[in-house]
Amino acid sequence: MRSVEFNRNYLIHPAGSCLASFGDTKVICTATVESGVPSFLEETGSGWLTAEYAMLPGSTGGRRKKRELLKRDGRSTEIQRLIGRSLRAAVDLEKLGAVSILIDCDVIQADGGTRTAAISGGWVALYDALRVLAKEQDVSGPEHYLKGRLAAVSVGIVEGRVVCDLDYAHDSQAEVDMNIVKLEDELVEVQGTGERGTFDRSQLNKLLDAADAGISEIFESQKRALRIYGDR
Repeated sequence: MRSVEFNRNYLIHPAGSCLASFGDTKVICTATVESGVPSFLEETGSGWLTAEYAMLPGSTGGRRKKRELLKRDGRSTEIQRLIGRSLRAAVDLEKLGAVSILIDCDVIQADGGTRTAAISGGWVALYDALRVLAKEQDVSGPEHYLKGRLAAVSVGIVEGRVVCDLDYAHDSQAEVDMNIVKLEDELVEVQGTGERGTFDRSQLNKLLDAADAGISEIFESQKRALRIYGDR
């Protein structure tokens, strides 16, 4: 694992925000709480959570990335759907009431693993936003809405060995690339691809074991940042 840090309250305006740093990958994650829900959820009593993801100009090397925040490419759309699905798995939406939470993940510096950093940092921003909502709704705290801690990490096989939390140098050479999302001890999503080769069941087990170890470290970093669950 690279060094993992979550710098809370990175911005002053959102209900929750943090700078998620996985080595040289840095993602600003914010959580905004708004009244009302999409039309398909009206009169159901359920809340909603959705996410957006963008790589900002200057976040990558080489040619300057265009500012196309209103025009999503296929990769950005797929990633923000993953972030939204993952974070919804961590929340009891019915307990939110007619409230929507918007998670924005903006990559300011990319060195591999931006989606996993966004998910892990998005959960920290979400936790703080739920602190605000809990006070407004006069409930015990963020845990009233949450099903547990959520984190994600990338793993892969590079030159025949298992690597956890791939940076760009590893990712660009990986024979196998995989992203794992977990809610406490339960798997939320497993995305695995044989980029330049194949992998067998034994290798899959090793990749999952490496992800478990990496996510445990991320959980500890989240705990230190939030002082879970004594922070109020």
